[in-house]
Amino acid sequence: MAKAGIIYNDLKPFACRIATDLQDKLQARGWQVSMATGVGGILGYSRPGHPVCFTSINELVPAGFDPTVKFAIVLGGDGTVLSACRQLAPCNIPMLTVNTGHMGFLTETYVNQLEEVIDLLLIEKFSVEERATLTVQVMSQGNVLWEALSLNEMLLHKEPLTGMCHFEIEVGKHAVVDIAADGLLVSTPTGSTAYALAAGGPVIAPGVPAMQLIPICPHSLASRALVFADTEPLEVVPANRQQLVLEVDGNAGCYIAPGDRIRVQKSPYAARFIRLGSPEFFKILREKLGWGLPHIAKPTSVELP
Repeated sequence: MAKAGIIYNDLKPFACRIATDLQDKLQARGWQVSMATGVGGILGYSRPGHPVCFTSINELVPAGFDPTVKFAIVLGGDGTVLSACRQLAPCNIPMLTVNTGHMGFLTETYVNQLEEVIDLLLIEKFSVEERATLTVQVMSQGNVLWEALSLNEMLLHKEPLTGMCHFEIEVGKHAVVDIAADGLLVSTPTGSTAYALAAGGPVIAPGVPAMQLIPICPHSLASRALVFADTEPLEVVPANRQQLVLEVDGNAGCYIAPGDRIRVQKSPYAARFIRLGSPEFFKILREKLGWGLPHIAKPTSVELP
């Protein structure tokens, strides 16, 4: 019996209803269906003064999901998609992302198109686009204290108030550099249209094998965004005496104590997105971020030079 999966945002009644309806339809057509909520991919935050607890990347796969699952349907917004990536990437399961949220920058289709989309899925009339992810690890004396899979970005900053931080950064085997800034962000090409874009970084097309490093509000005219090959790992050592906070994709975090090291490298796991047509990255930029649109409408009543 062919196997499919459904991951949904159980905080949204609408997504819950669609998930149950999809399960019934797939089972009626002879498919075995595994269900899970996106909550399992949200790692939560550590608390100061308590032992750091985490779940290893390859242990986030929900029960019933394995490499024999042909595809998974993800129902939610971008937050649910980010969580689902952590749950599905270790098993190499392709996912169809269905927008039940707001912008849905990472989603492929909408609920009102599901009837025809399901038919295409069942006859495997789709392509799969792979997006690079990052393995983010917090190290102390050679031991892994915490780790997470990231599709978008890693952010390092002070808490609770912003303030200048000092970072010693090593990219691959290059010389260590010192950066003073309010924070530090490392992103994938996928994440270049998320927080990295708001922080002034460049948009990077998804297929470019690169990572980018962005100082947040740097205290130097020389500290600017850096794009480098994703074959080179990056290590960060905060030089502050105060505790810092590390966040991954906006929904997982860990406190960083003085002396801890943060290691970021391309993950062996890729996020696999089902595409119903050819990937149209520039079209998405135009439709959802307004890229390439004129900022001022041209007047029709005045003859332009």
